[in-house]
Amino acid sequence: MRSCKLLVTLGLVAAAVVGCGDLSVPGGGHVRDDDTAERARRVAAAWEGSETARAWYQDYYLLGDPVQLPDGAFHNDADKRAYAAQNFDLRTPLPDAPKKPGRIRWTDGEALSFPLTSARAAYDKLDRGENPGPALTVTGARLGDMTVLTSRGKATVPAWLFTVKGYDTPLKRVAVTPPKPLRFPIGAVQQETDELVPLYGLNTVARDGRTLTVLAKHGACDDGPAVDVLEAEGSVVLSASIRGTSDGPCTSQALAKKVTVKLRRPVGERILLDAFTGRPVPYEEPYSASPKSR
Repeated sequence: MRSCKLLVTLGLVAAAVVGCGDLSVPGGGHVRDDDTAERARRVAAAWEGSETARAWYQDYYLLGDPVQLPDGAFHNDADKRAYAAQNFDLRTPLPDAPKKPGRIRWTDGEALSFPLTSARAAYDKLDRGENPGPALTVTGARLGDMTVLTSRGKATVPAWLFTVKGYDTPLKRVAVTPPKPLRFPIGAVQQETDELVPLYGLNTVARDGRTLTVLAKHGACDDGPAVDVLEAEGSVVLSASIRGTSDGPCTSQALAKKVTVKLRRPVGERILLDAFTGRPVPYEEPYSASPKSR
């Protein structure tokens, strides 16, 4: 049975099923039946009833950043630069991985057991910088937990809690060994065009389940992005495009803009898919290396 709680945990109403077919623009209306619409239909059809969709609902797949920063991060520009450059200074021994598996617990009481990583493995994911600039000093590490967003909704997962000098709360990183990567049922489009570009991520979902805000790509010399919608039984496919591009000289610049998308029915348990990549739309975290937005 489907147990995807991603949008239910965000306060959405129960799932509603609509027929596969119409590609609609935000706020209503329709676009012509062109290559973009055909691509969206192919993505929806590939996911419908697939092994990948079943795994998405039954396993643990993290959405968003596996790291949660300390409260108040960051105190100054030096700390911000250190984190962005992945510069850390370790001043403490690191615990080994516990022999017992960790438990991932969802809000409905369901749980899964997964092997845990060592603190060293988690730390090495953080400390990848080799720059001479400022660094964040780690003075302690212990096993705890954190709340994350997953393909099945919000869950409490084991995490390594690193004490960072100058901060009252720890920096947390997921301690669960990730599951086997998904084999997606359809590949990405080979080349971007104005008619179809990848989305940067999902930003918010309204409580009614019908209003989504996504972060979409565009350039410096156009009228901004647009996002079309295909609502299918088991998925909602989002097709991002760029409007009003200019043929004249223009700076090569990737910008991002929030776009509001209106659905006919609440998204419910349906998977949000990106027509360009053929994959679930990533959840865009507040602190991420997103392109410049305006």
